[in-house]
Amino acid sequence: MLVSLLKKTGLKLSLNDPRWGNRKDDGKKAQEGKKPGEGPPDLDQLWRDFNQRLNAFFGQKNRPDNGGNNNGGGGPRPDMKGAGITAGVVGVIAVFIWLASGAFIVQEGQSGVVLTFGQYTRTAPAGLNWRWPYPFQTDETVNVSQVRTVEVGYRTSLRNKQASESLMLTDDENIIDIQFAVQYTLKDPVEWLFSLRDQEDTLRQVAETAIREVVGRSKMDFVLYEGREKVAFDTQKLMQQILEDYKSGVLINNVTMQAVQPPEQVQAAFDDAVKAGQDRERQKNEGQAYANDVIPKARGAAFRLVQEAEAYRAMVTENSEGNASRFKQVLVEYQKAPAVTRDRMYLETMQQVFSSASKVMVDAKTGSNLLYLPLDKLIAQQAASDASAAAARTTAAAPAANTVMPQEAMQTVEVNSRRDSRSSRERESR
Repeated sequence: MLVSLLKKTGLKLSLNDPRWGNRKDDGKKAQEGKKPGEGPPDLDQLWRDFNQRLNAFFGQKNRPDNGGNNNGGGGPRPDMKGAGITAGVVGVIAVFIWLASGAFIVQEGQSGVVLTFGQYTRTAPAGLNWRWPYPFQTDETVNVSQVRTVEVGYRTSLRNKQASESLMLTDDENIIDIQFAVQYTLKDPVEWLFSLRDQEDTLRQVAETAIREVVGRSKMDFVLYEGREKVAFDTQKLMQQILEDYKSGVLINNVTMQAVQPPEQVQAAFDDAVKAGQDRERQKNEGQAYANDVIPKARGAAFRLVQEAEAYRAMVTENSEGNASRFKQVLVEYQKAPAVTRDRMYLETMQQVFSSASKVMVDAKTGSNLLYLPLDKLIAQQAASDASAAAARTTAAAPAANTVMPQEAMQTVEVNSRRDSRSSRERESR
């Protein structure tokens, strides 16, 4: 605005202006040996030209320096009045610019913190805001939606290790190398600005303290293998608790393990130990698999033997009880008819004996010839003939009386009848 005003008034603030330094008493300078236009510009003449042009801009009539005074001898000089107006306009413009400098814009996802003489006053929301200009008030813009990251044990790349941060001691007195990253956001910009002096360095120290405590309570194998997620979760929880005590305004979102390994100096020995442990586990698994295969079979065989023994015992017991019961029944019948019972017992015993023999030698009455009786074949033939007779009775309408008995079956019946008669005679003689 000031530049446009100068353009309208036609004032040129340039040292190359040939009119600068031109006075009415150029003769004095000429007498001093200087040419007109040389030397520094005349500030009084410059001020008068500025006032005249400004008065012309505001519509006032330009009066010569030696002219009469319309307001009388006691009125103010025209150049002084124009200077006051100019000073007022410049002051208003300066005040407007100063007040306008208090406006500031807060982007979405950010928070503006307004300070009055360095002390917190209020928090400005997203959008266009205004505060009292400097030096009364200042503002600080904090990005609360940005996910920030602090690295512990390394910087930018895993190869750029920081041994003083990454080397830790476990509960079983082993040294382990851990590199991890912490992701966090800001939940309170005021606490973030005024509770911590060096925020990132404080967060790194808090993270290192928390993970050293967690690792110091854990075994080396647990941290290296199955306990990584547990270590990260416990570290995040402990960090959040410490930062809450510090009133840092930080919310820990995630702790990511980048690398967990033994130190490089003992890496080879550690690999050998790991291989030995893997071989031990493999052999244990093989032995367990063999045991899982043999033990169920042995248990099954033992159970089968027990069941067979139980079945045999039950069979023997039942047979004994049956024989005893049969003997009691035979005794009752024997008491009623001893001779008949003895004959029957003799016949049943001989039948049982001959049923298990394949050949029987029988002496005839003459005592000179031996007859061979294949009882097994005769019994088989008799059973076959009985089966065929039963089938014939069921299928044929004619009675089975006309069937002719085989010659061998007839001989068997005749021999049996002779044996029975002889045994009866012997019993009677006794």
